[in-house]
Amino acid sequence: MNPSPEAKLLADIGSSYARFAIERVSGVLTHAKALRCADYPDFLSALRAYIEMVGAHDIRHGAIAIANPVEGDMVRMTNYHWQFSIEATRQAVGFSTLLVVNDFTALAMGLPHLRRQQFRQVGGGAARVRSVIGLVGAGTGLGVSGLIPVDDGWVSLASEGGHIGFAPQNARELAILEYAWRQYSHVSEERLVSAAGIELIYSALAARSKNAVAALKAPEITQRGLAGDCPVCAETLEAFCELLGTAAASVAVTLGAFGGVYIGGGIVPRLGTYFDKSGFRARFEAMGRMSKYVASIPTFVITSDTSTFSGTSAILDAELRKRGGASTLLDRVRQSRESLSAAERRVADLVLSQPRSVLNDPIMEIATRAGVSQPTVVRFCRSLGCEGLSDFKLKLASGLTGTIPVTHTQVKRTDSTHELGAKVLDNTASAVLKVRDQLNSDAVDRAIALLLTARRIDFFALGNYSVIAQDAQYKFLRFGVPAAAYTDSRLQMLAANAIGAGDVVVAISGSGKIAELLKSVDIAIAAGAAVIAITPSHAPLARKATVTIAIDHPEDLSLHMPMISRVLYMVVIDILATGVAMRHGGRQRLPLTGEKVAEDAETATRPTGTDYARIISHSG
Repeated sequence: MNPSPEAKLLADIGSSYARFAIERVSGVLTHAKALRCADYPDFLSALRAYIEMVGAHDIRHGAIAIANPVEGDMVRMTNYHWQFSIEATRQAVGFSTLLVVNDFTALAMGLPHLRRQQFRQVGGGAARVRSVIGLVGAGTGLGVSGLIPVDDGWVSLASEGGHIGFAPQNARELAILEYAWRQYSHVSEERLVSAAGIELIYSALAARSKNAVAALKAPEITQRGLAGDCPVCAETLEAFCELLGTAAASVAVTLGAFGGVYIGGGIVPRLGTYFDKSGFRARFEAMGRMSKYVASIPTFVITSDTSTFSGTSAILDAELRKRGGASTLLDRVRQSRESLSAAERRVADLVLSQPRSVLNDPIMEIATRAGVSQPTVVRFCRSLGCEGLSDFKLKLASGLTGTIPVTHTQVKRTDSTHELGAKVLDNTASAVLKVRDQLNSDAVDRAIALLLTARRIDFFALGNYSVIAQDAQYKFLRFGVPAAAYTDSRLQMLAANAIGAGDVVVAISGSGKIAELLKSVDIAIAAGAAVIAITPSHAPLARKATVTIAIDHPEDLSLHMPMISRVLYMVVIDILATGVAMRHGGRQRLPLTGEKVAEDAETATRPTGTDYARIISHSG
């Protein structure tokens, strides 16, 4: 195996598990791990967790295969609630490249890399060299793809062929279709040739036989069918294999797949030799006038569990070759830093921490701020392949996406007042922009829905985050919503004991680990209240909550003051408050006592819900 020009992070995301691996040498996968999707509120949290687990902080290129159509920047999973922006995720983890492709497109691209021991043939036929290859896979859904040979490579098809209409071939399948019609107006092949399809077939056949049977999930149906101790389960597996044979034959004749049709997905490999002896191949060849045509086409079962990774890596390699291996100038500075002289490294550090200033400052200013001579600045530029400082600035500007990013810069004791102010403001702006890109809008929507219907809202926070709870109480009281802030652990416990169904607790915690807060949340949940957590994604509090709005900002605890994270949590409260205000349906707020006149005067100059929405929309 030849070393890859650069290491790659590869991922295969399904509705249950997110699988990750690192490829530092071409074709060799290391640090393979499968993370349960349910353990993470969003994909970014799972990706960050994996990077931390394996220490892959040097990775700059990543590719993700996902069980979902991929169109544009925003990815919304069909069979799970995760959604994310590709570009925002790339920026959040500091990658130069992040590709997201359909998992079956990736699996298709992995087919030419399969070794003989990674698949087995079912039935007859012989593959023609450099011919179209078909791919069908049953799992959570029914994936369909294909490979078309071009020049010295392949083009994969991003297909949703599993959603074509199901056509019964015999009386049993007609009965299954009629049963499915009771639930679905359109019955696709995926409705039946999938894990959920196994359960649907089982129910249909049980109803057809008029025998009382236990309600079973797909794994149990499969297990009992293979064991032969349940006639309905056995008939279900038989029907499933035949339906898959028809689906594979449709792909074969549609694509002219004389290179063979490969069967992937999570179900068929678990059937073992049963599948080889099933009615799959006979049904594959039962194509009427086209039977002789399809009989010459071989069918293969993929037995390797790394094929998707191989295809994903191949797609990423092709993309990097198309770019000529180039990355932005900032990436090149970062990658070449250790090979520079000590003086040139000071220039590199200045460029990485303050690209905006370097782009605008003259060479004398850059040299002074880096503590080097002007010739050193020129040598630094030339070490990166630039003709001089002007050429370096031109490439720096062209390599930045849209605008020069606001970056996080460490505050130092030697900073002047001007530098201190600029860094704190830039660090806060950088953190806010990252939260904007990472914020899970689905979680925010669910939180707003809970708040809109709450009988009362209790805000729980302790220590430095108490001020956020108090601010939230004030905002929601102005909407006429019964709200209270509890910033003492004993009062939180008493409040939790006094709430019930229809109430909402908003638990705010920078660590999400405080035992007293967690106990109060447990009491509230046991009483039937919903809990919205504003906390880091991996915190125990996040796992307990009804809805988690994850804020993953690494605060410098050596300062004993959560400066930036408090701002971020306050922004989230503003987003929730604005969402409630905009969807409040014109409900009048309750009259306030004592200070009503002063408050009304103040309201004239205070931003309204509409103003908040406008402010937030322009904050980036």
